[in-house]
Amino acid sequence: MKSYWKTGDLANMTGLTVRTLRFYDQIGLLSPSGQTESGHRLYSESDLSRLHQILSLKELGLSLDDIKSVLTGGQISPLEIVNLQINRIKEQMKLQQKLLEQLEHVSKRMQGEVQLTVEDFTGLLQAMKKSFEKLVIERQTIWERHFDLLGDFLAGESEMPKPKEENQ
Repeated sequence: MKSYWKTGDLANMTGLTVRTLRFYDQIGLLSPSGQTESGHRLYSESDLSRLHQILSLKELGLSLDDIKSVLTGGQISPLEIVNLQINRIKEQMKLQQKLLEQLEHVSKRMQGEVQLTVEDFTGLLQAMKKSFEKLVIERQTIWERHFDLLGDFLAGESEMPKPKEENQ
């Protein structure tokens, strides 16, 4: 038996907002498979699978436009998306493990009341940098988009458009 969910139910199941799901529908990224007689969107199991693909690709850093192109063009299979996620998580785990090892090393030296060396601090800082570098780059990109939109608005556009990436 096939299951269908209304927008609110799907939002509750996935942790997304109703607004995000409606936005995805509006831009043609995730259109519901059906409607109730009263016009409510109904999402199917295949829509849920597509939503997983969308969120996975978004997590990997693709823009919504790029995600739409990838999924529409059939350039990548659902299995490939899952494998990309697996590889990303393994990479993140390696970075976190390296940071943990550096922190444990510094902690042991501090507990033993051994003078910390420059190498101890630089090793820790490098591990921290690698761990947080991607987050900083993502935030910088978002701020640059905001500044671009603000510049367009101040240059005379009548309405300030909402950044696509922030609408979900």
